[in-house]
Amino acid sequence: MTRPIDVYISLNSPWTYLGWARLRGLIARYDLTVSVKPARFGDVFAATGGLPLPKRAPERRAYRMMELKRWRDRLGLPIALEPKGFPSDEAPGTRLLIAAMEQDHDGVRLAEEIGRSLWERDEMIADTGVLAAAAKRAGIDAAAIMAKARPVSALDGQWEANTAEAIKRGVFGAPSYVLADGEIFWGQDRLELLEWRLSGRA
Repeated sequence: MTRPIDVYISLNSPWTYLGWARLRGLIARYDLTVSVKPARFGDVFAATGGLPLPKRAPERRAYRMMELKRWRDRLGLPIALEPKGFPSDEAPGTRLLIAAMEQDHDGVRLAEEIGRSLWERDEMIADTGVLAAAAKRAGIDAAAIMAKARPVSALDGQWEANTAEAIKRGVFGAPSYVLADGEIFWGQDRLELLEWRLSGRA
């Protein structure tokens, strides 16, 4: 029996990017059905007391960089620590991601490749060519997806709905992995705890 899990993400988040490979491992081991839910985390922060990166204290920004280096080394994943496209306009990628999932494509794989474009390949994820290449790596034809997609206003409406849902469920940061009973695991560094819960050892 598959188990559902909702993953609230930001395509701009390096932590979201760093978590995908291990989440895919959990999907395989525990037969998870994952719903990827991109949300507007500027709105989430405003509702939950968070601050966007430029407004955080220098000490917090310095610690973030230290953590990125540690996780890069710990996971052995290449990462551009200060990509030229960060922060990027997430709207084109988010619309593609929502449209692809509505057409039954693998949202985890596509979101991972978009994240890889920004955080590994140091590319501009607002660029349609970059998104097309990311989709191709995920086995998806971006142009075909968008040709069949709902209107942009409807895709943006789903983005807003995801944001409202995230706030209602108590999400305050990306990525957040949320079980059907509402238990939240915030951050890719909580994936070990998520597996502990899924394994029934809790």
